[in-house]
Amino acid sequence: QVQLVESGGGLVQPGGSLRLSCVASGSILRINTMGWYRQAPGSQRELVATISSGGITNYADSVKGRFTISRDNAKNTVYLLMNTLKPEDTAVYYCNAAVWVTGPYRRLDIWGQGTLVTVSS
Repeated sequence: QVQLVESGGGLVQPGGSLRLSCVASGSILRINTMGWYRQAPGSQRELVATISSGGITNYADSVKGRFTISRDNAKNTVYLLMNTLKPEDTAVYYCNAAVWVTGPYRRLDIWGQGTLVTVSS
């Protein structure tokens, strides 16, 4: 069984910073794209940023220049550094990964449980 566990959410003032982490564990052969999504109250889940196994990144326009996604392949971990946070960044942030696993060999699309980020003064 494969799972993603996020950490690093919390309450921060506007203009502040947070770093989210997400660790994948289980019978993992390799991980392709990893990413972060978010869902604000009353809204649909939306893409924040993704990163390929080779380090190619993609960002939502709303976070470009403020957020940075990175990964450590040796640790099966993806990070999201969030700077200059705004109240509209308030949401539950979810980690996602495309994971190849054993027993039997197959590709899974895995989601974490989410971590709440609240930007408020």
